Amino acid sequence: MINRVTRGRAFAAVAAFGVASMVLAACGGGSTSTESSAAPAASAAPADSAAPAEGGAEVAVSLITKDSTNPFFVAMQEGAKATAGEIGVNLTVGSGKQEGDDQGQIDLIENAIAQGQNGILITPMSVNVNDAIKKARDAGLFVIALDTPTDPPDVVDITFATDNCLAGEAIGQWAAGKLNGEKAVIARLVIFNDRMVSVDYCRDNGFLKGMGIDVKDATVMGDEDATGKYATGAGGDYEIVCLEATGANEEGGRKGMETCLSKNPDINVVYTINEPTAFGAAAALEAAGKAIGKDVIIVSVDGGLAGVEAVKAGQIQATSQQYPLRMAALGVQAIYDIVNSGTKPENTSADGTFFDTGVTLCTDDPMETVTAAPQESAQYCIDNAWG
Repeated sequence: MINRVTRGRAFAAVAAFGVASMVLAACGGGSTSTESSAAPAASAAPADSAAPAEGGAEVAVSLITKDSTNPFFVAMQEGAKATAGEIGVNLTVGSGKQEGDDQGQIDLIENAIAQGQNGILITPMSVNVNDAIKKARDAGLFVIALDTPTDPPDVVDITFATDNCLAGEAIGQWAAGKLNGEKAVIARLVIFNDRMVSVDYCRDNGFLKGMGIDVKDATVMGDEDATGKYATGAGGDYEIVCLEATGANEEGGRKGMETCLSKNPDINVVYTINEPTAFGAAAALEAAGKAIGKDVIIVSVDGGLAGVEAVKAGQIQATSQQYPLRMAALGVQAIYDIVNSGTKPENTSADGTFFDTGVTLCTDDPMETVTAAPQESAQYCIDNAWG
């Protein structure tokens, strides 16, 4: 039976915030926006203009994502543009060149300050951008983190995000339930091996916690025991084969999985930071003669259209779906409301540190062990997917 955990205050708050129609329309519509990038070859290009909403002051906002190629961030940009177009926000869209481009994000923050903008929406690359964010706030800009909480959380004014720890926990609980006492031989494909960022350690350690594996420090990856017992569901033995950095992309996923298989060809559980990484891992596993869904299960996080279609096709067995269009729509609306009415959003997460935009576990093989998120079918998640 599918476990339908109540989505709670976050979803009520979304409705109260008045952006439901914007989220539904986020894949279409125009916006007042300028697109920029930290990439040297990119240049700013004005888009269609729109007047501020009746009675409202002109509001200028920068959206700064980690890159402009990952479908998750592309969807976030589209959601922001759609909402900006509806309410008349002057939106500038920019990104780093790729994961890890701290300086690209810092340059874009500096640009927003120099232009006297009202606010910034950012998926922060790492703690290396903290000083620039603080400078923006000191200059009077309202700064909202999207998807990736800052470390510490109070570097920004507020964060709109999936609970990445719960997203990871849900797929870990699912994996333990699917194993049903069988030994878990685990590969973990993360983003970085040279730094610790919240989205990386939260999903990864959430996965371990969900399986019932002891996590020594929730903010550090790789310090858990390499072998032992997992406790969720029927429980059983586990062995962690590898923890490979992938850059959160398909090629990195393929190379990382090949490295893991060279260490132990008997891997039967693969955790991936996101679905592009999962696609690369799946290609490597299939090339090694593994039957996905039978010899090995793959679990992931993001819930983009391609990802949940892969769940339906059996290439990924379970993924946690998050809602980047909702994050972006809420962020644009929040800065508009702050400027025009002084109304500021409040945190809704269980720990009171961020505004929880929700997560759903997508699988066609639901497990009673999953309690961290509601479980829905692949088709449901396709119908609610971004990208």
